[in-house]
Amino acid sequence: MVPPLFFHPRMEIMKFTLPFGGLLLLALSSAGGQVASHAPTVFAKPPGQASGPGSAMVALAPTGKPVARVNGTVLTDTDLVREEYAIFPYGRQHNGIPKELAPQIRDGALKMIIFEELVYQETLRLKLAVSATRMQEAEAEFRKQFATPDEFKAFLQSDFHGSQQALDQKIRRSLLIEAFLKTEVEDKSIVSPAEVRAYYDKNAARFHHPESYTFQTISILPPEKATADQLKEGRKRAEQALHQAKATKTVEEFGLLAEKISDDDYRVMMGQHKPVPVSELDPQVLKALASMHSGDVSDIIQIEQAYTIVRLQEHTPAGMTKFEEVKAQLEKEVQKSKTNQIRAALDKKLRLTAKIEEL
Repeated sequence: MVPPLFFHPRMEIMKFTLPFGGLLLLALSSAGGQVASHAPTVFAKPPGQASGPGSAMVALAPTGKPVARVNGTVLTDTDLVREEYAIFPYGRQHNGIPKELAPQIRDGALKMIIFEELVYQETLRLKLAVSATRMQEAEAEFRKQFATPDEFKAFLQSDFHGSQQALDQKIRRSLLIEAFLKTEVEDKSIVSPAEVRAYYDKNAARFHHPESYTFQTISILPPEKATADQLKEGRKRAEQALHQAKATKTVEEFGLLAEKISDDDYRVMMGQHKPVPVSELDPQVLKALASMHSGDVSDIIQIEQAYTIVRLQEHTPAGMTKFEEVKAQLEKEVQKSKTNQIRAALDKKLRLTAKIEEL
């Protein structure tokens, strides 16, 4: 049984401050975010089909086997699996992680549990303590994870051999790590408005956006090696689709129609495209959009043997995104970057005098 995380919500700082974990999750979300199994007809150069992590999974089954030793303290694969799931939570639904990502996830998880142990040992060296009141609060929070007292007892028996004392020690350990990281990482990572503004000014090119269009599409795509009759049928479908599309009045109405009759995979998103730079649009689509107003529906646009109908939502001229529009997001980014730097420096400092063995 994989135990629930023992960490108080504040301990999430440990999850996003590890650069590996953040970059990996970003890569995974990017890989799964594109919709393109049928080449969209609106692009000048159809984007490549995104490939996900794959179907082959590696099971995560903790056995208590040692995986590292930190100044004599043994860390087991139970700790490792807990961290692997923290990096790749989707794996809990499938009892495993993608095979091709498994080595990277394991390496990141191993680095993190070693870091946690180093921090914990530092709290003991500094003789930090947890008050009885804080322990009671944390224990109450932990018990809320279980639907019934019997469920909690079953967990206690399976993971701690029925020992409340062992569980209390685990909770105390987490609280000590939490308190130390708040002082040494979180509090030192707070950024000032001046720092955020300085980042914006220094990276001005990042906030320049090209001219773009935001729109919805309905596409009628012919089958491969279409016959003359199939092409004729495709044109007929496109004309029927145009009649229906012209009758729509809202984003929702057009989107529901796209879900029902469109052949491209944007139909699962109600035909919705995010802002597309003009440089990426097919010339015929760009010509049509340039003559439209927000809410207009185009005539049939034929590109080779495919037909597309476009509903314009917004035209955004080239320019600079104002600081006020990105201030909140930038504050989070700058703080995360600062947190990563401080955490990495702390990790390096703690490792200097430590004896670490990966088993």
